[in-house]
Amino acid sequence: MTLFLAIYGKGGIGKSTTSANLSAALALKGARVLQIGCDPKHDSTFPLTGHLQNTVIDVLNEVNFHHEEIEVDDVVKVGFAGVNTLEAGGPPAGSGCGGYVVGETVKLLHEFGLYNKYDVILFDVLGDVVCGGFSVPLNYADYALIIACNDFDSIFAANRLCLAVEQKSERYKVRLAGIIANRVDHELGGGTTLLDEFAARVGTRVVAQIPYHDLIRRSRLAGKTLFELDHPDQVICTTPFEQLAEYLLNGPLAEVPQPMGDREIFEVIGGWQ
Repeated sequence: MTLFLAIYGKGGIGKSTTSANLSAALALKGARVLQIGCDPKHDSTFPLTGHLQNTVIDVLNEVNFHHEEIEVDDVVKVGFAGVNTLEAGGPPAGSGCGGYVVGETVKLLHEFGLYNKYDVILFDVLGDVVCGGFSVPLNYADYALIIACNDFDSIFAANRLCLAVEQKSERYKVRLAGIIANRVDHELGGGTTLLDEFAARVGTRVVAQIPYHDLIRRSRLAGKTLFELDHPDQVICTTPFEQLAEYLLNGPLAEVPQPMGDREIFEVIGGWQ
């Protein structure tokens, strides 16, 4: 049975780098993985393949949206550790809906009969959920994961994402599997205190701590996963992904979050600081 994951978080928080390394960790544990990038930049899978691949929308546009003219190899590529990669793409700036793009991608996967091929399908979703369209992957996901840093802006976005999961859970199976803390630097006093407080408040937990390390930035620029780099600190950076992969593959604790109101979160987080 396929495990569906949807990765969310504030724009620029490191979702694609985190998603790619998580996909690599899952594959290295023996899972058959498909990562779907849901961003018009179509760079979600860049660390896995080392290049920007054509999007589903690009390919469909070339054949006037005649799905029957598309082959699997036109849209699905193979990246590091055998991870299959697909970029949904997006509508032109200022027009169309991201939800439509995700819907077309899911439709195409059904037509290809790919859903039964994978152990894990991971959606890496663009930025904050600012409209119903970008919450569409939650219609298919077993679990949502939220990436956040230990600061107000990303926690505010995480709270809004908890609201999206809560609303979707009324009609769909999706539950929140936890928060991934990114850019954690304990030496500089940048731990996860605020995130831990927030997680407890909304009824979830921090399930991984990704270190603030220059190797992660450089791996992204090189178009490689952390697992491919020869560096003395490689294990420090890859271990959190290995542990997170193990957690997800073995039935994570998950629940419907209980988000705060916008005014409440300003008051509460202000009090924690």
